Amino acid sequence: MDQDKASTWDGVTLRSTYKDRLVEGRDELADAARDGAWSTVFELLEEHPDWVNVGRVCGTSGYTPLHQAAWHGADADVVHRLTARGAWRTLRTTQGERAIDIATRQGHPHLLTPLTPVIHHHLPAETLRLIQHHFHALIHERAGDLVTEHRLRLPELEPLTEQRHPASWFPVPGMYGGFSYRLEQGSLTVESWCRVVGGSGQRHIIDEHGPHLVTEGFV
Repeated sequence: MDQDKASTWDGVTLRSTYKDRLVEGRDELADAARDGAWSTVFELLEEHPDWVNVGRVCGTSGYTPLHQAAWHGADADVVHRLTARGAWRTLRTTQGERAIDIATRQGHPHLLTPLTPVIHHHLPAETLRLIQHHFHALIHERAGDLVTEHRLRLPELEPLTEQRHPASWFPVPGMYGGFSYRLEQGSLTVESWCRVVGGSGQRHIIDEHGPHLVTEGFV
């Protein structure tokens, strides 16, 4: 994954949202990572580099290939190759564990150094939590029932702190658009729109106190 381009947050959890072919490919990746078949994992990531931070569609664990590498105690080279492709060390499973937490629990000390997050954009944890809370409220407001209809997993902001270019895109099924967001000087800039609705674009700046609408109507 190009570290200078915006990443993508894949919040889809329903298999019916995607075409069968994509779901089958994601299953193949999840199965290979679960089984520690790293050559297959890297072959699939070579073809689909944006899958490096995704798990099984509708999976309950939230494990990505990096979490599975931590669980297996894979060679450090596997971890280095995954992180070089843009795997997020700060991404948490549904149980709230980062890859380094899994490696610690499983007793794999050789992975602790390569799995230690490298943070490029420092924010107090409570500030980040509050901004994320306000961001999720804005998503509910702008996307309406689509969040619950598609059972979306909303974006977590912690992974932005380790990206050199702290920007991401969250597409919302059925919205014909979504949310582009980036960290800037201790706040989150969010642009959202629906492509089929003229004048729907809104830009918000979110800080720990809440969202502030600064521009609208640009789409």
